[in-house]
Amino acid sequence: MGSIACLLACACAVAPAQTPIQAGEAKVAALLGSLREARGFPGATVGVVTRDGQSFTVSVGVSDERTGRKLIPTDRMLAGSIGKTFLGALVLREVEAGRLSLDQKAAYWLGSQPWFKGIPNAGRITLEQLMHHTSGIPEHVEDPAFVAEAEAHPDRVWTTPERVAYISGRPPLAPPGERFSYADTNYILLGEIYQEETGREFYGDARALLRSLHLEGIIPSDRRRLERLIPGHARPIPPFSQQGPTLVDGVCRLNPQLEWTGGGFASTALDLARWALAYFGGDVVSPAMRAKLFEGVKANTGPNEQYGLGVQIRETKWGRSYGHGGWFPGYLSEMEYYPDLGLAVAVQFNTDDGRRIGARTHGVIEQIVGVLAPIPPPERQGG
Repeated sequence: MGSIACLLACACAVAPAQTPIQAGEAKVAALLGSLREARGFPGATVGVVTRDGQSFTVSVGVSDERTGRKLIPTDRMLAGSIGKTFLGALVLREVEAGRLSLDQKAAYWLGSQPWFKGIPNAGRITLEQLMHHTSGIPEHVEDPAFVAEAEAHPDRVWTTPERVAYISGRPPLAPPGERFSYADTNYILLGEIYQEETGREFYGDARALLRSLHLEGIIPSDRRRLERLIPGHARPIPPFSQQGPTLVDGVCRLNPQLEWTGGGFASTALDLARWALAYFGGDVVSPAMRAKLFEGVKANTGPNEQYGLGVQIRETKWGRSYGHGGWFPGYLSEMEYYPDLGLAVAVQFNTDDGRRIGARTHGVIEQIVGVLAPIPPPERQGG
């Protein structure tokens, strides 16, 4: 299979002095500009990385509609649930080392905690079910009382018992393993298990992992003031009521610390793309563990989509892709890796209003891949 650079070279005639990746950068910039002109979103950044080591990043629009400041590629945005992939990687490394097991019961690690017995399906759920979102546990973030408390007291530092109290004692959504139901709560429990097993803080290990990959653009979103974080532009999405700019004098109106291992990071688009390539196509975990990571269950995240061990799996005209999307009030993010193309793409918008974007973030990534590799690989043509 040829690299994306080869596909670009075959797909379009470029000036002799222009490399295929430069041609791709110009095409993506033009696409992003035309999308903004048509839809009017505040700003967006795209990061593109190829398996053979080439990369680029482009931004359009403004970082803040109040000031008109130009958005630049080194600006960070909150990446929402993409943060689940960092915890997933660390957990799978512990599985590889034999210190955790995917079929182990969560109760083995958390059963002695007084708050754990109130978790639906508490005694029956496994680590694999938590990672697949098939535990039957409801989503605490959807509880209006939780959101009201978080919005009313943005300086509150949330603990796991305080988060899961909002679903304690509820009936399960389904028996364990029966069906997919996405919930940050699953990954909050998984984070507690990781810390219980390792005896270390999750964010400390996540920082070490990021440093080892030179992903300095990705930082924990564990406080209200974050370096180089730009404002999002929020619309009320029940049960959240936040509207307008998400920062006041550089401070988040809603404390992103509430996410923890359900999300929990701010990033640039380029480093999200680099992470997608490293995790889904590199050696962050072994090939055998990566194969396990990609074993999916049927998900309700989109047509014919699956969810693996913290990864969204999609069938596309360029072959299967692996990635994850993220939402936090005011921000939308998506990263995807296309192994048949040797290509990783990430996009971030500083708005959560899909009407101002005109497509799902996955759909925007497909448009980007379409201008980079308009001709599907030969074995996929006509398929």
